[in-house]
Amino acid sequence: MPIPSKPMSSTEFVILLAMMVSIVALSIDIMIPALDVIGRDLDVAHGNDTQLIITSLFLGFAVGQIVAGPVSDSIGRKPVIYIGYAVFIAGCLLSVYATSLSMMLVGRVLQGLGAASPRIITMALVRDSHKGRAMARIMSIVMAVFILIPTIAPAIGQGIIAISGWRSIFTVMMAMAIISVTWFSLRQPETLPQSARRKFSLTNIFSGIVEACSYRSAVGYTLASGLVFGAFIGYLSAAQQIFQISFETGSLFPLYFGCASLSIGAASVVNSKLVMRYGMRHLTMRALVTSTLISSAFLVPTIIMNGIPPFWLFMAWLIANFFCIGIMFGNFHALALEPLGHMAGLGAALVGSLSTIISLPLGWAVGYLFDGGATSLVGGFTLLGVASLLVMIWTESGKAKA
Repeated sequence: MPIPSKPMSSTEFVILLAMMVSIVALSIDIMIPALDVIGRDLDVAHGNDTQLIITSLFLGFAVGQIVAGPVSDSIGRKPVIYIGYAVFIAGCLLSVYATSLSMMLVGRVLQGLGAASPRIITMALVRDSHKGRAMARIMSIVMAVFILIPTIAPAIGQGIIAISGWRSIFTVMMAMAIISVTWFSLRQPETLPQSARRKFSLTNIFSGIVEACSYRSAVGYTLASGLVFGAFIGYLSAAQQIFQISFETGSLFPLYFGCASLSIGAASVVNSKLVMRYGMRHLTMRALVTSTLISSAFLVPTIIMNGIPPFWLFMAWLIANFFCIGIMFGNFHALALEPLGHMAGLGAALVGSLSTIISLPLGWAVGYLFDGGATSLVGGFTLLGVASLLVMIWTESGKAKA
């Protein structure tokens, strides 16, 4: 593929990367309003089992990252992204024709497997050409643009269900994938020159893993990210039940879900403006401490009120908590990748895959413990916030300020 005659502007670069990253968010959030109706159509016996439609995608996503990163270090970024999109589209087709929950889950695992390539290699694309706080700034801007998808995705999903049924949701996902990969193919040049490529072998991968694990910051920030993300996956899995069963929001569920998502986007914008001045560690530590404190404080009235506190108080906690999470997400990954610039593909794969693997069982536990109230969710954010804070303190004890 020839290099585009007119190089991309920084604005186009950010928007393209945000669109590529957002394929994961779209695949998750557009499905949330459909969980209940899919459960009925596929005769799912236990209501909480439909949460597996969310978590199964993350399973494929975790596996896909560890494969895509090292392969992209060997053959380049673009071919791996093309393969990923093809697998994603195949998973969507399988889900369109699903006649059972197990068939649906296989399709969702394939979607996660395929979506891992554009998601993880996008991080490598940024790391190929940026480093340090500038890298964190680009990642924060990408997150800010990408957050528009989860803000509106549930409403889109609910509208599609009303017009043509839940199976059409996967058709929309395929269309977005086709548009995204076409734009990428035409406009984005390869960022990994032949001279910088690593020979693909299990020995090289193993040595890269050993080297990555020798960096305290890479290990610590990956673990801290996985713990916080575990609580967030629990929220995504149980959001439809919490909003529509616990708080009886009905058709307004996408509106409230979108408001909470906007808080993450706003935090990403704020982070992109402040990170160059105050540094990643400073902002991340304060966001993590704040998130843990407000969650622990909110846990008290939640327990007293049998899991159903006043809705306005729940939304206030959710928005404030998600603002803190928006600060953390981009910075955690940037901090973990900072010492791994010479193996950005494998590094991004390790950080993304390990944090997802850590978060999956935690998120499943938080979501599956849903019993009609928000106690498990708030408790999950509290306990996992404390654990993440302890890990970050351990990490910082061996690091100088960035």
